[in-house]
Amino acid sequence: MAEKVAKAFIQPTPSGKEELGQIEVAPEVIEVIAGIATTEIDGVAATRGNFASGVAERLGKKVHSKGVKATISEDGQIVMDVFCSVKYGYSIPKVAKEIQTSIRQAIFNMTSIDTSEVNVHITAIQFENSKDDE
Repeated sequence: MAEKVAKAFIQPTPSGKEELGQIEVAPEVIEVIAGIATTEIDGVAATRGNFASGVAERLGKKVHSKGVKATISEDGQIVMDVFCSVKYGYSIPKVAKEIQTSIRQAIFNMTSIDTSEVNVHITAIQFENSKDDE
């Protein structure tokens, strides 16, 4: 079976600037930007990772792109999928909207690339662990 090769995102040339060549941004870079933007939102408990990211974090390596997937749609637009858990007591629709806004702004500010979709998947609710000292 043929392996699917990840395409790079083409960054547009800034207006008023001379085009010197093509700028490509790897999907992993977009995922890291989105991951950092997600974790900065108040109410987000954590992002969901896979086995490899869990092992890497246990070994002391911070995985910023955990729980984020960037793909290119058929028409060449960026589609983001974010998988995260929300802290108990926060409004899920409000937190999800803040995640979408934060990711769109962060990606555009850093790369000048627009995202067509930012899909937020809430996978869990994080309850506070209260430990009483006796």
